Amino acid sequence: MGVSMKTANLEGAKQTKKKVRLFAELEQALQGALAYEQGKRNKLRVTELPPPPKPLSPNEIRAIRQSFKVSQATFARIMNVSANTVESWEQGVRRPREATLKLLTIAHRHPEVLLSAE
Repeated sequence: MGVSMKTANLEGAKQTKKKVRLFAELEQALQGALAYEQGKRNKLRVTELPPPPKPLSPNEIRAIRQSFKVSQATFARIMNVSANTVESWEQGVRRPREATLKLLTIAHRHPEVLLSAE
């Protein structure tokens, strides 16, 4: 029975050390965030994300496809979606999701990127 008490004490000590380390890491992270907010230089890594793509109307989607001078079926293959999906977008039945909106925006601004993709 003395061995199990010793094991229990060791486990309790390990748990306490983990909690202390976790608290120290959390405290350090909060200090870094505070320094950043105060305009001080620190080692905090900051990544600014671009805004989400703006929604496109069915007419805008149709205009993008027509700028490629392709059918709905061919545009669907370029966009890696079904022809029914392109048709639904152009009729306003369905709306493209954010990832697809981003790809449509790229198709509009830089069509050569999609046409040269392997």
